[in-house]
Amino acid sequence: MKQVGLFLGCNIPFNRPDVEYSARYILSELETNAVDLEGASCCPAFGTMPSIDIEAWAAASAWNLVLADEKGIDLVTGCGSCYGSLNEAKHHMGQHPELIEKINQIYAKVGKEYKGTAKVSNFINFIYEDVGLEKIKQKVKVNLNGLKCAVQTGCHNLWPSEAYPTSEDNTFQPKRLREICEAMGGSAPNYSAITDCCGMGALRSNASDKSLALFKKKLDMIKEELDPDICVIGCSSCLMQFDAGQALLIEQKKLNYQIPSLHIIQLIALALGADIDKLTAFTKVPLDGAINKIKGGN
Repeated sequence: MKQVGLFLGCNIPFNRPDVEYSARYILSELETNAVDLEGASCCPAFGTMPSIDIEAWAAASAWNLVLADEKGIDLVTGCGSCYGSLNEAKHHMGQHPELIEKINQIYAKVGKEYKGTAKVSNFINFIYEDVGLEKIKQKVKVNLNGLKCAVQTGCHNLWPSEAYPTSEDNTFQPKRLREICEAMGGSAPNYSAITDCCGMGALRSNASDKSLALFKKKLDMIKEELDPDICVIGCSSCLMQFDAGQALLIEQKKLNYQIPSLHIIQLIALALGADIDKLTAFTKVPLDGAINKIKGGN
């Protein structure tokens, strides 16, 4: 059985354990053993540690790659920030071998060494490249029945693409997430704001009103252009904005409609027959309409 290191990061286990349940479910259904990395650390995301100390950031980030190297496995993550930071650290160290020497001096104190052999994928690229769309089609137990999906790949899943091991043919016209939705029986049209930021991250932490205003602008465009049944998200941070952030806008009476949102991991789990209550346990915006559409309703 194929093995892959499941790198959950911080957001998924702390805020969305239903995404973790879904990730473990689909890996099992795809005959892949999810290996947990004992002693894994934060990625840590840009905007935090690397803004202060590049060497400390590289040492903290590469620690997770060392754990994967020791097991001879690659990593897969559902968080765009984790995907970005881990790959950017690996890329930066490849450009600066003197940095590898410095962090290996730190690791030597605990008998570790960075070799840089482990690959880091997000779930979008893992499904698209390592699994393949044909296998997903074969594994579908619950067809999406034409469910109209507005996709949000996420900034850190796309850029800086030169630091990533795999990427879209054109990161300004991402298609992989759309094609995965279509492979399960959904429709995923393009829309003008498909690569626009959702406003999550440092902006949400430091200027919540501006963050939510930016998100609302994108959501309004999605509603106007597509009027989708659901938003399908490629990043756990984006999911928090599309789901919990949207619920907050509704509560503040700044939004007079709602579009339910799921991580692509959750949507695949649904299509592969996972327990709907478990895979949507922490969803804020009700999914009744989308589920009804999948079941053959209007």
